[in-house]
Amino acid sequence: MKKNTTLLALSLVSIAFFLAGCATAKGFGQDLQKVGEKIEEKVNQKQ
Repeated sequence: MKKNTTLLALSLVSIAFFLAGCATAKGFGQDLQKVGEKIEEKVNQKQ
């Protein structure tokens, strides 16, 4: 019984870290996209 409880706890912690990592990666991707848009705007202004 103790082994199952430990396994369940480790699984829940792993899932929590995975979900937090996904949110962070998504936010980073959005930030990177905004930077790319700003660079594109500057290049178009110079032309």
